[in-house]
Amino acid sequence: MSRKKIIVSAFSNLYTDQRIEKICRTLHEKGYAIELIGNTWGGKEKLSRPYPVSKIQLISKSLKTAYFEFNWKLYRELKKKADEETILYANDLDALLPNYLIAKKKQIPLIFDSHEIFSEMPAIQGKMSQKLWRYLEKKILPSLHFMITASSSYAEWFQNQYGIQAAVVQNAPRKFNFSIEIPENNPKIILYQGVINPFRGIDKAILAMHHLENVIFKIAGDGPRKKEYEQLVVKENLQDKVVFLGKLLPEDLRKVTLIADCGMSIEENGGESYYYSLPNKVLDCIQARVPLILSDLPEMQKIQHQYNIGEIIKDHSPESIAHAIQIVLNKGRKNYLPELEKAAAILCWENEELKLLEAVKRAFL
Repeated sequence: MSRKKIIVSAFSNLYTDQRIEKICRTLHEKGYAIELIGNTWGGKEKLSRPYPVSKIQLISKSLKTAYFEFNWKLYRELKKKADEETILYANDLDALLPNYLIAKKKQIPLIFDSHEIFSEMPAIQGKMSQKLWRYLEKKILPSLHFMITASSSYAEWFQNQYGIQAAVVQNAPRKFNFSIEIPENNPKIILYQGVINPFRGIDKAILAMHHLENVIFKIAGDGPRKKEYEQLVVKENLQDKVVFLGKLLPEDLRKVTLIADCGMSIEENGGESYYYSLPNKVLDCIQARVPLILSDLPEMQKIQHQYNIGEIIKDHSPESIAHAIQIVLNKGRKNYLPELEKAAAILCWENEELKLLEAVKRAFL
């Protein structure tokens, strides 16, 4: 294969965004000349990757102005670096506009990878910024030729809204050769992993600990609600049952996940981006052979109906969450193992990357 050039750009934190890491590594290993462009908003530390990585220096102090600054500076970078042999690869709506403008200006292909429905995220519901992101979607998405997204429900949403067909590349982890002895934990370990945001069900899960005995609830991650939830733990006198682990590197998070008795993905319906999501933590727990409690949302229903890998909660009351956790603990991790093995063999990056490579191949035709 000739060394076709792909410039991948993203606003998101490159240290923790495993989807971008997997995509770039796969394309690099398949012979593409990859360059990844991020920014310093998520941290200035150097990334060690087998392909070039550059970071746009941001001086903004607020996220709102950081978006504008990044997009303007990214436009200038792409203008310098892209040529007629380049494919542009934009991750999410917050990096799309400069990629779209340069692709149009230089008449080169653009792939848009929407990790979520950006304009419908809970953090911007009802704000002026939501109108801006929706306006960008309406102006740009119908004219795109190559789009990828992270769940089949997202793909249906984009098709219905903008008439664009998106290839589905789920954010599954790489296949893990599971050979560890399942630990006999005492107390049992319940795990939440991910950003500590609203509508993740974390506060309700904390309160559910009142209804469970001989358990410890580990929360791995950071985010805007962390301090509030730490205060909730103290207020409810649950310090002996709830532990905040902070933000972990992917390899450290994997070690924590592997020894858990029950994972959780109990997102609430905080808008269409959450409603139609397939959270990374579901696929991470499956690959680590850890059963989960799950929300009754479309993508999680699909997986649970196909593979019995846990329990779906009845609602988001602390009592219902505790009841679902207790069912998983009573059944035991070993009893979920056959279904988790089946799911892990299918829901892995080795299968998803084939769809990615096909989408990129089409863009080069």
